[in-house]
Amino acid sequence: MADSKSIQGDSYKGWLYKWTNYIKGYQKRWFVLQNGLLSYYRNQAEMAHTCRGTINLANAFIHTEDSCSFVISNGGTQSFHLKASSEVERQRWVTALELAKARAISMMESDSEDDEPHTQPDKNEFQNTLRTLGSKLEDLNTCNDLIVKHGAALQKSLSELELLDNPGETAPRIKCVNERATLFRITSNAMINACADYLDLAQSQGRRWQRMLQHEHDQRLRLEEMVEQIAKQHSSLEKLARKSLAANVKLDINPKPGVPGSDSDDDDDFYDAVDEHAEEFQVALPHKKKPPGHRRVGSDISQVSIESLGATLGRQEAESSESESGKEEDEAKVISAARKTSANSVKNMRNNLSSQQLTPTLDRKMTRKRRKTIPERPNYSINLWSIMKNCIGKDLSKIPMPVNFGEPLSMLQRLIEEMEYSECLDKAAQCDDPTEQLTHIAAFTVSAYAITTIRTGKPFNPLLGETYECDRMDDLGWRSLAEQVSHHPPIAAIHTEGKGWTMWQEFSMSSKFRGKYLQIIPLGTSHLAFTKSGNHYTWRKVTLTVHNIIVGRLWVDNHGEMDIVNHTNGDQCHLKYSQYSYFSRETPRKVTGVVTDKGGNAHWVLTGTWDEKIEGAKVLSTTTSSKGKPVFESGPAKTLWRRRKIPAGHERMYNFTPLAIELNEPEENVAPTDSRLRPDQRLMELGEWDEANKEKVRLEEKQRAARRRRESQVERSLAEGNAFVGYQPLWFQKIKEPTTGNLTHTYNGEYWPVKERQDWSRCPDLF
Repeated sequence: MADSKSIQGDSYKGWLYKWTNYIKGYQKRWFVLQNGLLSYYRNQAEMAHTCRGTINLANAFIHTEDSCSFVISNGGTQSFHLKASSEVERQRWVTALELAKARAISMMESDSEDDEPHTQPDKNEFQNTLRTLGSKLEDLNTCNDLIVKHGAALQKSLSELELLDNPGETAPRIKCVNERATLFRITSNAMINACADYLDLAQSQGRRWQRMLQHEHDQRLRLEEMVEQIAKQHSSLEKLARKSLAANVKLDINPKPGVPGSDSDDDDDFYDAVDEHAEEFQVALPHKKKPPGHRRVGSDISQVSIESLGATLGRQEAESSESESGKEEDEAKVISAARKTSANSVKNMRNNLSSQQLTPTLDRKMTRKRRKTIPERPNYSINLWSIMKNCIGKDLSKIPMPVNFGEPLSMLQRLIEEMEYSECLDKAAQCDDPTEQLTHIAAFTVSAYAITTIRTGKPFNPLLGETYECDRMDDLGWRSLAEQVSHHPPIAAIHTEGKGWTMWQEFSMSSKFRGKYLQIIPLGTSHLAFTKSGNHYTWRKVTLTVHNIIVGRLWVDNHGEMDIVNHTNGDQCHLKYSQYSYFSRETPRKVTGVVTDKGGNAHWVLTGTWDEKIEGAKVLSTTTSSKGKPVFESGPAKTLWRRRKIPAGHERMYNFTPLAIELNEPEENVAPTDSRLRPDQRLMELGEWDEANKEKVRLEEKQRAARRRRESQVERSLAEGNAFVGYQPLWFQKIKEPTTGNLTHTYNGEYWPVKERQDWSRCPDLF
């Protein structure tokens, strides 16, 4: 048989026996394998004029039946049942066929990628690919079985050869061993080739499917942006239509008197006037019945159904349907006072507002030069498999979250970053009217959420006992201290001192994973006290939801209700953060509120968005609608807070604001537990993410070892019958807060004096 076959380049030729029918059985035929096609002839002379049959190996399946037989089929329409003269000959043909098939498939894929790079495969193509991969696995299993079989036969022959005593029988045994060794070598080579073919096919299909997945992902993002843009345009057009309709109705009711020869004067008066019609919007009122303390409202649809579905024309139906179901919301209509203001006066008013209210308080003296940039974020691709394989076999509580998903700031620093617009509190400290003071406090609470529109990175979880100080008394007029006072559950305590005010809070949170989104519900209460008036305010943060956790672009929404309570005189400000929706007719990320006194009388109304600005207007009069709901008539609005522009290139620096860039700047004489000294966080900021991940794992293991030591001390003390005092924070003590009556971690007043003495002997070794 060896002389009747030949191998030339990618072609393979030789004699095989082909099954014809049950009468003739297997017949000898000349087979030619070339360019991914297997053809056969009755003899070599027929190659010039007559081909008896051809099968394309690109879509064919090759099955081995026994030691000499194998079958080639292309899915049922065509099949070749073939038999070789020996097992070695059959293995050579199978190897050649598999190699030719792999080359044919790769050529087809390269041609399809060049001609149609974005063609989406149908279901049959996926099934064919899966069948091909399944066939490859079957071939691998067959090769494995043959290797085991021939290996055992070879080992048996070698054992028999060793046991021979008669030298005359050695030659036949050696020949048998050589044949077995040849079969084993051929089968091993076939196994190696089959593995290589399977790997190439899997990799090529994997790359193709990855490109298709990326294409679908990009398409989805484009569709989301288009839908969002259409929704915004729809909302804008509706507002313009309502304003135009109101202006036309007012002109029809109050036509201008026509005086001959005075048309130009009338036109001048008309075009010089602005805000002829009153602007209307809805505000949420404080709930009449609520339990003592602060009330938290979740993200139920019933709480925001009117905001997400209500059109101006359909609001009555929505209200009536809710009143029937017993889920009516407390809302009031606000009508800004109609006024006729000349264009020049509007221009002067805008200039005054921009110079007096909108300009940030940045005129304080700078005693040190602070950095303006940080190292740019490395362009590392996130390999989910490399992250998942490091988690195999580990306890879920011990799986570290890689820094690739985060930002180089600690959670303590992120909380102090809420002081970005502290000028709102400075203005509040100067107010004599407590209701006006509440408007500036409300603007400050809203400003804390401004950066969440573009900041989706996860900050570092602080270690137990980790601290962070931010002394900006020289330029911004405040200084803050934060400490991680508990690890299970994680609780952070923050104390901030400003000029004429003091703010402190205890922050913790609970999270709920809903599949497509993650809800973060802040716990703890924020306190604010003013030195001049003695007013003491408290509030709790609203719910934060991170959308598209699994697939898509991450985006954050803040929603819920917040009550800012003045415990001195009973005044309060009720804010409502409307839940965001593509198809809502309201302004996206809308915030409305009303400031009331102890008797429930409204003094100020607030409106705006938590990502741009908040405006406040004084209530001039209050009436009641036909449905019994209050209607507020307000004066002109003034801007209480406006978001500052982020520096250019912020997307390359984790979308940090100027204050965030300065928070992790190295500073001397800080406590050894300060977040600036945390090595994994510093390495991440420098762009050394691999080293940062290693340091992060080391620090977490060190923290677990410290926790185990504390637990063993507790067990030892209990066994001996001694009282044991658990972990105690260094700079905060847990006491009963006199205003609310709750146990709260409060600053003990020792940190700044200790810093002056530079006596850090009480600080633990964290890093």
